[in-house]
This record gives sequence, C-alpha cells and structure tokens, in this order.
Amino acid sequence: MALTNTIITSWKLQEIVAHSSNVSSLVLGKASGRLLATGGEDCRVNIWAVSKPNCIMSLTGHTSPVECIQFNSSEERVVAGSQSGSLRLWDLEAAKILRTLMGHKASVCSLDFHPMGEYLASGSVDSNIKLWDVRRKGCVFRYKGHTQAVRCLAFSPDGKWLASASDDSTVKLWDLIAGKMITEFTSHTSAVNVVQFHPNEYLLASGSADRTVKLWDLEKFNMIGSSECETGVVRSILFNPDGSCLYSGSENTLRVYGWEPDRCFDVVHVGWGKVSDLAISNNQMIAVSYSQNNVSWYVVDLNRVKKSGSVIQGLIQDKPIPAPTSALGSTLRRNYERPTTSCTGQDAKNRERRSPSSEDEKEDKESSAEITNPEDYKEIFQPRSAISRTPPKRTEPFAAPLEHSFSESVLEKPGPAVKIVTPVIDRVVTSPSRPVVTTTKPKPSTGIILSTRNEPIGLNAGDFLSHARNAKASVMGDEEALAQIRKGHDTMCVMLTSRYKNLDTVRSVWASGDVKTSLDSAVSMNDLSIVVDVLNIINLKPSLWKLDLCTSILTQIEELLQSKYESYVQTGCISLKLILKRFWPLISDTLTAPPSVGVDITREERLKCKACYKQLKNLSNVVKNRAEQVGRHGSTFKELQLLMAPLYY
Repeated sequence: MALTNTIITSWKLQEIVAHSSNVSSLVLGKASGRLLATGGEDCRVNIWAVSKPNCIMSLTGHTSPVECIQFNSSEERVVAGSQSGSLRLWDLEAAKILRTLMGHKASVCSLDFHPMGEYLASGSVDSNIKLWDVRRKGCVFRYKGHTQAVRCLAFSPDGKWLASASDDSTVKLWDLIAGKMITEFTSHTSAVNVVQFHPNEYLLASGSADRTVKLWDLEKFNMIGSSECETGVVRSILFNPDGSCLYSGSENTLRVYGWEPDRCFDVVHVGWGKVSDLAISNNQMIAVSYSQNNVSWYVVDLNRVKKSGSVIQGLIQDKPIPAPTSALGSTLRRNYERPTTSCTGQDAKNRERRSPSSEDEKEDKESSAEITNPEDYKEIFQPRSAISRTPPKRTEPFAAPLEHSFSESVLEKPGPAVKIVTPVIDRVVTSPSRPVVTTTKPKPSTGIILSTRNEPIGLNAGDFLSHARNAKASVMGDEEALAQIRKGHDTMCVMLTSRYKNLDTVRSVWASGDVKTSLDSAVSMNDLSIVVDVLNIINLKPSLWKLDLCTSILTQIEELLQSKYESYVQTGCISLKLILKRFWPLISDTLTAPPSVGVDITREERLKCKACYKQLKNLSNVVKNRAEQVGRHGSTFKELQLLMAPLYY
C-alpha cells in the first residue's frame, strides 16, 4: 500500500475533565496562547497549560459558581467573577490572592483588564459596569446605560475607551476620562455576546446571537460592515495580530472576514461545538470549548487558511473587488496611541506583596492558591522572577497530525510477497516555552481523555474482532442478538410517530396564519415536547408574541421551568423573558390606570392583563426558588428575578 501523508487544517488536541462539577466559564491567555483558566460550579478556578494533562494550580475562595474569568496582559494575574457578584484577584507567580472586590448585586458575567494593568472592568446581570482600582481596592466609577446583562467588555488598545456588549442587543462605547457614554450601536437584533477592538486602527467588531458579525468605524461612529448569517450564534471573535482580517467562531465553524467591502475569505469546519474562546500563537489558532465538566482544545493551522485574496464563491456577487483599506502598509483611519507607562512593573508588585493590609490577610485565610503540580508551576511561573542570561525558549507550534498514514513491511517468504500494513500513530505534540511542554507524551491519568486514543473508552476492541464474534455467536444466536438490539425500538418509534402527527396537526393550523390557535392546539395535546417545539419557533421571531398568547402559555411555562430536562427549562426562560420585556409595561399600566368614564372600552384588555398578572405572580415564586439554587441556570433565574422584581411588592 502506498504511503500517503496529508496534513490537515484543524484537529482536536486534547480533552480533559476540568472540574468535579459542570464548567461554567473559561478563558485563554492571549499573550502566549498556552495558558487556560477554567471556572466551575464547584466554585474553583483551575489553571492549565495547553496540552498538559494535569491542573497546575487550583484557586479557591468563591462561595458560588464562577461565571467569568480573565487574565491580565502578562498572564501573571487572573480575576474571577462569581454568581454572587463578588470578584477575586490572584497573583499566579506569588500563588496567593491579592484582592476581593464586592459591589455587584447579581452575577458577574464579563471582565477585562485595562492595558495599564492596575484597573479592571466588570459587567453584571444587574446591567451595571464597574471600574475598579486594584491598588485602592475599590470601585472608582460606575457606568449605567444598559438595560440587561453585560456579556462582554473590552478596553481599547490605548486604554481611553471601554466597549460593552449586552443582552439588550446594543454595543456601547464609554469614555473613561470623561466618565460618560460616547455612542451606542443598535444594529444587532439579538443579544451581543462579544466585542473586540482592532489592534491598530479605530475599528470595533461585535458578534451576536443574531448570527452576524458587524464592524464599526470609531471615527465616524457608523457601521462599515456586516457578515451574512452564520451557521449559529457568534460566540468568539478575534482580529489577526496584524489586523489584516477577523476570525469568527460559531458552532463547529471558523470564518475569516475582510471588510470594505464585506467578504469572507475562508470557512473552516471544526468539530469544536460551541467554541468559547480563541487565541493565536505561532500562526496557529488555539480554541477551547466545554460541555458539562469536560474541556476540549482545538488547533487550526492558519498557514492553511485563506486570509486575503480571492473570496469564497457565492458569498458576494461577481464583480471586481477594490483593494481593502484595512490592508497592511497604509490605512485611512487613525491608529491608537499606545500608553508609554505601565503599572504592572516589578517594583509595584513587590510593594504590594510586602505590605498587605489586615483585610488582605483575612482574605488570604478565606482564599487559597493550591499548587497541584509543583513541577509545571515552577516551569511556567517561577522563571519570570529570576534573571536569565540566556534567551528564553521560543514557543513551538503544535505538530499537525497526518490525515492518512500507513507503514508497510514486507515479509519475505517462498512464493508471492506478503504485505503487513501497520497503522502509525502520528500525533506529536511539540513543546511550547510559555508554558514549557515536554516532548514526551503525557501518561493518561484519571479524568484525562487523550485525543490520540484509538479505542472507545469502556469498550474492549477484542470483542469486535472476528474470533470474538465467532465465540459469542455460539452462545447467542442471531435472532436473540437482533432482539437485544431492537429492545425498546418499537416504543421509540411509536413515540416519534405520535409526535410527528401532533406536529403536523399544529403545522396545518399554523399555515392558516393563526398563531394563537396553533399554540392552543399544542397545549391541548398534553405533550410538553410539542409546546417546546412551537415556543422555539415563536421565540425566533419575538414580534409574533401577542397578549393573547401569554394567557394561553404562562401555565405551560411554569411546568417548563420546573422540568427535569435542561432544554425545556431553557425554552421556558427565554419565553418568560420575552413576555416580561414586551408586555409587563402594558400589564402594569393597564392595571394601575384609573377607571374610564362612560363606555369601558378597555375592559377585555384589562381582563387579559389581570389573568396574566395572576399567572406571573405564581411564576415569580418558582423563579425566586430556582434563583436561590446553585446550578447551570442559576444566573438566568437571577436575571428573571430582577425583571420580575415589581411582582414581589
């Protein structure tokens, strides 16, 4: 058999079990692309080196799930925000906590460090943004303007502006010196998940749940570009370090965009699921995603990705493409003036370490930085504190596996030659310097699922070989084996057939244009799965919601919120949030309005509002109880509790 070596563009590097409970947040170190921090519902922050199997350090102190994490630019500090609204800042080199910051009334869901280091910003489900001075251990300013949770924060490269993205579908730009909002961008039609400044020019990019990426000119404060709808929600975006293109991460897909004019240079299909963060190192993109308590690393070779030149066919019309104004060399836009000073110098750190306050000492007792892997810790963090007279090791890229690779050996025997084909394990992970990774393959340890494993976990490959099958066939006949395989199949077919018929009935009613009758027919079937399917369609187009629908569905939403199925709870939360945003002002105003004189024209509407109010009052108790629980949907229920605050009085 001929030897074939095909280098692939993207691959899964490794999968680990990161926490004892579900992972709730994570972040990559952007400077090295080799450091990862994960936060979990176990209230811990764990520090990992990319491609190493064991946790380097475990940071404790939070008493509620960790909802967001962020490294500073030098990756020497990490800050984590919790569901209770508190922030904790750790020094990774000193392996100790520096600060505990309190002030938010709800879950902290976004963080970013100022380029000068000693300031950080936090955004919360309570819709407030706070700017903290780490040295003074206090909030120095609060920015108010968003009406819903602030999902992402980003400081401009010169440190003068702060961009914020929110569930209210807006992106706001704040002037830190003047302490006020500069402008607001409102073109997104759904929650904005991520924002990022161009590394050089006055440009801002944003990604949204409306499945688009938009670019904003920060001199003229207008939109200069918008992508076509992606395959899913845009969760991560990242400019190329030279600013020549923009990467967008959505479900299982990486896209490469240019602007002026809008164009897509390349689309790479990566099986990363819901990607959570991106970083670039050695012209490789490192991506991470998580599911339950597992975290997976992926690598995309950017040398094999188109970042300029021809556009993917079908994305734009066949016409000449003018030269991009964002290309390297010349630009029509201003560039940022980088700060010339930094507050993260060694002297400042030493002063802070030498003179802890009594409150800091108390925090040290309540919080800890447990070094779980001393060798890796010294290898990654300790060399920085010592003077080295030799140049630091250069970070090496991860070696790409070969898509097809076989070695052949020929056994000489009398007669024709016999070839034995042996598969070659070609996954090689080379050693980066920050953190330094040894060239030897790590041994599998408890909780580690190596991507090079070629056997299904929990299965014995021998059971599937011919001799094993023949041995079992003598014990179990074909009919018995088929009966075992078909066990439960008939029941599942009956259930799916019934569901299909019910959905077809709802669809035929929907075709007449009567949404309420369609929803009523779904409710009358006493099958929550049908209700969930219909609600998911209505939620995609909020304008379909009418007050009549609320009276029909609020009782069903109460059942969904208490369901044991996560997807049902999620659909119920989204539906309730849309109802509160669209109809609570109307319900409140109608019920508090003075009685009309003469003919009571609003009587029917008032009766509907009273019915909705009564159902919402019942739901408020369910939401309140769920908001007190620690879990995946805890922050969502806390947000609903804030929206339903008027019902508690």
